Amino acid sequence: MSDYLSPHVLFVALTFFVAGFVKGVAGMGLPTVSMGVLSVIMPPVSAASLLVIPSFVTNFWQLFTGPNFLGLIKRLWVMMLGILVGTLAGSWLLTSANTVYASVGLGAALIIYAVHGLFAAPLSVPARFERPLSPVIGLATGLINGATGVFTLPAVPYLQALGLSKNDLIQALGLSFTVSTIALAAGLARGGAFHLGSIALSVLAIIPALLGMHVGTMVRGRISAATFRRWFLILIAILGLELAAHPFLF
Repeated sequence: MSDYLSPHVLFVALTFFVAGFVKGVAGMGLPTVSMGVLSVIMPPVSAASLLVIPSFVTNFWQLFTGPNFLGLIKRLWVMMLGILVGTLAGSWLLTSANTVYASVGLGAALIIYAVHGLFAAPLSVPARFERPLSPVIGLATGLINGATGVFTLPAVPYLQALGLSKNDLIQALGLSFTVSTIALAAGLARGGAFHLGSIALSVLAIIPALLGMHVGTMVRGRISAATFRRWFLILIAILGLELAAHPFLF
C-alpha cells in the first residue's frame, strides 16, 4: 500500500490530474502535458508507457461524443492509416537505448506545438487538397507520435483547417488521438517498453485524469479560453526548452 503513496506515484497522479484538467478545459492536451512533465523526471519512453491507458480511455470517450462516427471514418481513414504506419515506423527512436535523442525530439515537438499555437494564423485546406494531404499528414503525425509520444502535430492544425463543425471537429480529434494511442501502445509493446509496473500505474492514472477532466469541464465556462490557452502554450514551450536542453547541460 505504501508503494502507491510514494512521492513518485503521487507526482504521476498529480501530473495526470493537471493534464486531465487541461483536456477538460481545452479539449486536448493530456498527452502533451503528461509527456512534457513526466519526461523531466523519467525517460520519455517511460512517460509514454504511462500515458497510454488514461489517454486511450479519455480519447475513446471523446470519440463517441458526436453523431458522425461513421462519416468521419469514411472521410479520414487514409489519414488514420498513415498515423498507424508512421507511429510503428517512428517508435524505434522512443524505445531505443539512446534516450537523449528522444528527449531532444520531444522538446522540439513541444516547442513547435507551442509556437504554432501562439503565433501561426489559422489554416484553411481547400477540399481539392484534402485527399492528397491526408496520408501525408497522417504519416507525419505518426512519425512524430512514434518518436516523441506527442500526437498533436500536424494532425490538430490540419483537422482544424478542414472546416468541420464544432461537434465533428471534437469527434475527429478523438478519432485521431485514439488511433494514435493504439498505435503508440503497439510500438511500445514491440520495443519491449511495457512491463507490469508501468501498466498498473497507467491504469491507476485513469482516476486522476478523469477527475481532472471533470474539474476542467466545470471550469471551462468560467475563465477566458484565450487567456488559458496562451499561458498553457507558454508553459508547454518552457517544458520543451528544458527537455531539449537538459541532455546537453547536465
